[in-house]
Amino acid sequence: MGGVKTMSLRKRWLTAVVLSVASLLAPLGAHAQRVTWTIDGVERQAFVYVPQKDPRPNKIPVVFAFHWHGGTMQQDAQVFHFQQLWPEAIVVYMQGLPTRANAPSDYGWQHAAGVDGDRDLKFFDTVLADLRQKFPIDDRRIYASGFSDGAQFTYFLWSARPKTFAAFAIVAGRIMASSVKISEARPVYYVVGTQDPGYQQIMAAMDMVKQLNGATGNGAPCGEMCTKYASSKGAPVITYIHDNGHVYPIAISTQFVEFFKEHTLD
Repeated sequence: MGGVKTMSLRKRWLTAVVLSVASLLAPLGAHAQRVTWTIDGVERQAFVYVPQKDPRPNKIPVVFAFHWHGGTMQQDAQVFHFQQLWPEAIVVYMQGLPTRANAPSDYGWQHAAGVDGDRDLKFFDTVLADLRQKFPIDDRRIYASGFSDGAQFTYFLWSARPKTFAAFAIVAGRIMASSVKISEARPVYYVVGTQDPGYQQIMAAMDMVKQLNGATGNGAPCGEMCTKYASSKGAPVITYIHDNGHVYPIAISTQFVEFFKEHTLD
């Protein structure tokens, strides 16, 4: 697998928490579907991108991507842009709900079991079940990625639904709740900045996963700032440790898609 091209990354750094990011990137594609579900009396929604070509007789991989705290599914689709990089996959950008009663735009995700009636876990389960009813989903190729608050939710899903996902991509993600217990080794691609305020907690979570995955060797370079750790359990860990802060490097999505394509669930 090729490493990250650092110079192109540095030219394209964007802080994904900036709400104006949507105006800086390409508009949503015409094949995006805004889909709604009602869960426990609450309307939930997501942008769902489906392949424009009929995939039959093949089954379709699915990529879930989760936005940061205060983000939206529209911005999420434009920051991650997996639908452009992997048009043969179904790509889902789910919308979080406000996390504070007095802040209607404070969108986020649950980080621990039982919070708010497991509203986001139920949301995920509902979306995946609906996709399985409508499309020939490849259950061996379901992936999740998240940035910041979305990365914490990705960890939570890894804990709560350990046998669902084939691989993960986690950007600036900590584990904040004791109820989040990662039990299944899975391939994972990590991105973290040394100037991130949560750097130590992020690295602690990364080290825990490396131990679980049996990926504790010295690692091999896979590009500037990129290291690949082989796994005794078939669950390699790739780390991209940059010298910036709490950001999502837009160009890294290409590497995530390549990583996902390399891994299927046994």
